[in-house]
Amino acid sequence: MLGQGFVSAAAIAASVLFILSLGGLSNQEKAKRAVWYGIVGMAVAVFFTAFGPGIGGYWWMIPMIIIGSVIGWYVASRVAMTEMPQLVAALHSFVGLAAVFVAWNADLERRRVLAAQALGAGQQEFSAFAALVATKAPDELMFLQIEVVFAIFIGAVTFTGSVIAFGKLAGKVDGKPNQLPGGHMLNAGAAALSLVLAVAYISGAGFWTLIILALLAFFIGWHLIMGIGGADMPVVVSMLNSYSGWAAAAIGFTLSNDLLIVTGALVGSSGAILSYIMCKAMNRNFVSVILGGFGGVQSGVAAEIEGEQVAIDAGGVASALNNANSVVIVPGYGMAVAQAQNAVSELVRKLRSAGKEVRFAIHPVAGRLPGHMNVLLAEARVPYDIVLEMDEINDDFPKTDVAIVIGSNDIVNPAAQDDPNSPIAGMPVLEVWKSSVVFVCKRGQGTGYSGIENPLFYKENTRMFYGDARESIDSLLSLID
Repeated sequence: MLGQGFVSAAAIAASVLFILSLGGLSNQEKAKRAVWYGIVGMAVAVFFTAFGPGIGGYWWMIPMIIIGSVIGWYVASRVAMTEMPQLVAALHSFVGLAAVFVAWNADLERRRVLAAQALGAGQQEFSAFAALVATKAPDELMFLQIEVVFAIFIGAVTFTGSVIAFGKLAGKVDGKPNQLPGGHMLNAGAAALSLVLAVAYISGAGFWTLIILALLAFFIGWHLIMGIGGADMPVVVSMLNSYSGWAAAAIGFTLSNDLLIVTGALVGSSGAILSYIMCKAMNRNFVSVILGGFGGVQSGVAAEIEGEQVAIDAGGVASALNNANSVVIVPGYGMAVAQAQNAVSELVRKLRSAGKEVRFAIHPVAGRLPGHMNVLLAEARVPYDIVLEMDEINDDFPKTDVAIVIGSNDIVNPAAQDDPNSPIAGMPVLEVWKSSVVFVCKRGQGTGYSGIENPLFYKENTRMFYGDARESIDSLLSLID
């Protein structure tokens, strides 16, 4: 068993490694090293926490760590990049449920200590956490109760919310907004009743208050995310990431674990900041999104689209690319589904070898997870200096000869600017239609994940390059001079 000094030093070291990990992920060159910082930091945290003072039951703990590690490795090794958003949502749910269980256990230990003290039991008869509780003054015990309430509420909301997010991202739950009659009033009523139960619990009510509180929070998490549509799912994933961080921080306060507090605060704050940035990129109100106020709700009747979608074959696309000087490629979730990133990378290599300027335009919410497209392009070894964010490249589309859209819908939808009744009205988008010609790689004439029609597909300078994205791009390679 390690002394408290070792554990405290390890907590500081792990916290520094986590901060370095987060900082390094902002740069492609440092990302791999940053991931290793996170891995080492977590290994240090687990080891020194497990073997710290007052911890026992190693015959139970060690097998669980091994089993959990094997399951984690197996799942992560089998998950494709297209399924990464679902995996992240699923992992968030585990954090939320753990927070609920730890908080319940903390209150049961508190009650056991108070009962034992009333009978005159000594502190040596308590577990490590119970002994910690036994040393607290009455006002400190009240703060412990507040921490328990917070952990249960945030943890339960995170759990069911993450489960529904997983279902929507995996296509197992309808991606359209779907709420019970009463909508937001049901959420508000459940939240108000949760507050009443929290006050009753702190005032001395029984353990039943925490069970009902958890059930109400489970409902809020379920109903909240059910009310958010597919267009807002990237924000939902980021928001749930933030919730899981605050749940972990609440557990840290309950267990007096500084490392959990720091780690939870890092995850919670970074997730909240990312959610705000994404809402700004989508012209969404942050509070409205997290309360289930968007995701397909229209203020009026969307404008009718005139014209027809005109198809083109590989020969026509290749001819335009051979005659172009500047090309901009806009990747989306369709590229990830088709696993077309390597074919796209090879196309870019051939075009650049022919002396053409080729760049990528990345919208902040492209794909279903923040940074989804950047990771795929890095995996395909696309030079990072030609991968540009929306604000860096949007003004260049009028000077672009060819824009190629691969499996994107909302992020290139002109209705965001032209139709005030569109569900995505006001959302900043990539203005690909200002290019001389636009080729859209799509499997068919569907509206995509969010179910919003796209007038871009009907414009005179747009041609639809139908088919699987990887097969379509592969068919171009032999035709490029």
